[in-house]
Amino acid sequence: MNDNQKLLNVIEALGKHEDSYAVKVLDEVGTNCADEEIRKLCIKALVNRNTEDSLEVVINRKGKGINDLSSDVAMSAINDILEIKDRKNVLKVLENTCKNAEDKILRECAESVKTLIIFS
Repeated sequence: MNDNQKLLNVIEALGKHEDSYAVKVLDEVGTNCADEEIRKLCIKALVNRNTEDSLEVVINRKGKGINDLSSDVAMSAINDILEIKDRKNVLKVLENTCKNAEDKILRECAESVKTLIIFS
């Protein structure tokens, strides 16, 4: 097994792990990584968890997830969100971000993604 496959396995395992500490690891290590592909994989793992705490990282953090400085990573995060079948948690986090985020850009981005979900 090569190093890339090992990394993919670790990220996938963290995404499936029940403990909320896995979200912290994916947040701190994965979404702060300089490598865009690793950030995409970590975001996908966080979205697939589909919990409020994991979705908060993807939606409500400046410079991460849908607000990533790379448009490629941000669009990948949005596409991952649009693929969610049970959208209850994501809509809740988006709504809370639209209402409560202090940063105007975070609010506007959350509103745009919420609109995409509603019309998709």
